[in-house]
Amino acid sequence: MPRSLFILAALAGISAVGVAVADDTDFLPPNGYYASANGSGATLQSQLQSIISSGHIQRSYGDFRNSAAIHDQDPNNPSNILLVYNRASVGSNWTSGTTWNREHVWPQSRQPGSVSNSSRGNLGDPHALRPANPNINNSRGNKPFGTPTSTGNFGSAGSYYFPGDSDKGDVSRSLFYSATRYTGLSLTSGTLGSNQMGDLDALMVYHFDDVPDDFERRRNQAIYSQGLNPSYYTNNRNPYVDHPEFAWSVFVDNENDSTITLAGGSASADGSSVQSIDFGRAYVEEATPSLTQSITLDKAGQDGTYYEVTTVGPTTSDITGRFNAFRTGGTDSTTFNVGLNASTATPGVQGGTVIIDNLDVTNGSGMGDGAQDGNDLVLMSLSVLNHPVASFADSGDLRSATLDFGQLSLGAPTVDLGFEITNLLTGGPTFAADLDLDSVVATSGDTGAFLIDPMTFGGLAQGATESGVATALTAAAGVYEATYTLNLSGEDLPGEETQTLALTLRSEVVSAGPLPGDFNGDGVVDNGDLNLLLPNWGASTSPLPSGWVGDPPIGAIVDNDELNRLLPNWGAGIDAVPEPTTAAVLVLSLATVGCVRRR
Repeated sequence: MPRSLFILAALAGISAVGVAVADDTDFLPPNGYYASANGSGATLQSQLQSIISSGHIQRSYGDFRNSAAIHDQDPNNPSNILLVYNRASVGSNWTSGTTWNREHVWPQSRQPGSVSNSSRGNLGDPHALRPANPNINNSRGNKPFGTPTSTGNFGSAGSYYFPGDSDKGDVSRSLFYSATRYTGLSLTSGTLGSNQMGDLDALMVYHFDDVPDDFERRRNQAIYSQGLNPSYYTNNRNPYVDHPEFAWSVFVDNENDSTITLAGGSASADGSSVQSIDFGRAYVEEATPSLTQSITLDKAGQDGTYYEVTTVGPTTSDITGRFNAFRTGGTDSTTFNVGLNASTATPGVQGGTVIIDNLDVTNGSGMGDGAQDGNDLVLMSLSVLNHPVASFADSGDLRSATLDFGQLSLGAPTVDLGFEITNLLTGGPTFAADLDLDSVVATSGDTGAFLIDPMTFGGLAQGATESGVATALTAAAGVYEATYTLNLSGEDLPGEETQTLALTLRSEVVSAGPLPGDFNGDGVVDNGDLNLLLPNWGASTSPLPSGWVGDPPIGAIVDNDELNRLLPNWGAGIDAVPEPTTAAVLVLSLATVGCVRRR
């Protein structure tokens, strides 16, 4: 049966009056009360009998007329009590059985002795009695309870009686108590013998379908407690309300085959499973959305079992405590929500665990089943991050940097210098987000004199470094400076902040002596130099030909030596190549020079 139906069945009779759900820490037995209940089967039953018999103050059948007002009290109307089977709320005053009478859950005709107001033992034990509507009590008679498939409202089911979904688990645990506390009473399935009740198969189904609710657990506490019930307390408890997991071992066998695992989790041979839920990352002091996720528990095996859900750390769960059950007679599953109440006040990993424990106490089915079914863990986490700090240094917060290329020769090959961007760790914040470089923008200055790697990157972890390259051009002489802005950000999370770094580039491009082939000294090798060379072909170099102020001639006359300096450097000092017409003139002139040289 789905967990939602378990809850409906358990609370059906009291949900209409709005009973608040109690915490599992309410209505607990004293520490150590069940310390000696560590066996299984008949041994466990004997241990429980000893526990609930020791110090037991037996009350009479007549006492129940007054004590019912305490332990069967309507939690929403202290003057009333809740009746068994129909959960009706009626006045608690005893009116000689006209408003309500005393129902023996274990019929008096099916146990030793005859009842009177002085009767004690099971005939007068409040754990075995319930207030009931007189007509409903009469219609039930002494029928055993059944059948396993019965659901819905109370009423006869052939030769059996169905107590109704609201009380079927309560009735089962009352009978479990009587068969444990009082020697000579026993439970069975099928035909009943002397001092027997049943149907045990049906009672076991009811026990897992209808878990102990707040009313039943408070009733158990009020019967036991002198503080709640000073005149009629019994000083003993129903162990199957406090520890419903005992019932299978005592009344069925020592081979419960249930195995609980998390659907989608990693399972081990011992039945344990782990599911990790990473709720991602958030910035410090930023609100987080609801951190919840649905999980599914699967129960393998045919046997029913109770399980406990415990939250550790800032975790939440729709289901908590030990009063949760999977049905018997088949596999089963339930789905519920778990969550993380993470604080973003400080950086670090916020996390917690939800633990699911199969409470069955039997170990006869082997590893992974029953008591040998390992715990299942839901591990939840959220990473709370500081904002990253971008720096040009890995050991401090350096937001601006200058690359000085120094003095470069005009026309020399371009020069590269590297720089680094660090997501600062040393001297920076602890546990910071990753860093992204979103863009590089030329901001000011002689940006045409440089090139900068237009790199962008994402996901630079704290402490990591990314490299970049800047290039200085040498095409034209001059002193140059330019500034570039690097725009950076952290991870794309609510509360994101942007930041910038400033990179300044400097260079000085100078001529390292005359440019070879630059005869007229204008800084470039082009038609001006060719037009100076050709008219002076064969002329004496001393004195220099008119206009020759640049690269000096070689030897005594202007000839092929000068031509061989000019041709390899044609276009040096300028970005453009010669125009087609100029190239044609150059070819024609060279042909002429060749002819002159041969003569």
